[in-house]
Amino acid sequence: MSNELHVVGIQADLFWENPSKNRSFFEEKINSLPKNIDLVVLPEMFTTGFTMNPEKVAEKMDGKTISWIQKIASEKQLAIVASFVIEENNKYYNRLVFGHPSGKIETYDKRHSFTLAGEDKVYTSGNEKLIVDYKGWKICPLICYDLRFPVWARNTENYDLLIFMANWPTTRIKAWETLLKARAIENMSYVIGVNRTGKDANEYEYSGNSLIIDYLGTTLASLEKNEIGCIQTIVSKPNQQKTREKLGFLKDMDSFVISK
Repeated sequence: MSNELHVVGIQADLFWENPSKNRSFFEEKINSLPKNIDLVVLPEMFTTGFTMNPEKVAEKMDGKTISWIQKIASEKQLAIVASFVIEENNKYYNRLVFGHPSGKIETYDKRHSFTLAGEDKVYTSGNEKLIVDYKGWKICPLICYDLRFPVWARNTENYDLLIFMANWPTTRIKAWETLLKARAIENMSYVIGVNRTGKDANEYEYSGNSLIIDYLGTTLASLEKNEIGCIQTIVSKPNQQKTREKLGFLKDMDSFVISK
């Protein structure tokens, strides 16, 4: 168990539907990080961009990107969190993978499909929330549009860190920043939100604006508009627990059951 986690988010432009070039880019970035990093978060669909052409780029769970995640996580002794397109049982998924240094893989399929872009027509939604136990931290990783739905993100599992990876467009970037802070405050959880930059093949622009926020809504790390680089900080579980116990807000939350 670790009282602290050194977390990093990598914000970058993505090569459209080109898994090989994207893996090479992020491998170079990860290789340049300090040796004491515990967790690295990549943008949503980091190998392709937010494509609605899954048949062109989909991989299997024994494919190149899974192997790449396991290789890098093992070599660097850190965890990697990323989403990409998976084909399974003749269905396509926007699947998040949490790769442990041990080689263990845990997965989460995006619950809320982005209907405005037709994601619901080509990808199958998941219905199981994932809580990862990593170095004694409970981590809840979610994907992009999930950010708009606080009931799904509600901290009923007493998690410590909430992750959002995204392809969130510049036109609605204020909502991205505001909702990330709202999720942090209402759940008394650290939040790391990692977004992409650049312009995709559909001419949608992304400004990044990645953030790491503490359990009271204070920004701990951020990147400027269109900047390619990393957000990083060290998060402290004792500080978080002390504040939760002092304020007691999570004890007063409503109980509910989510219909699947």
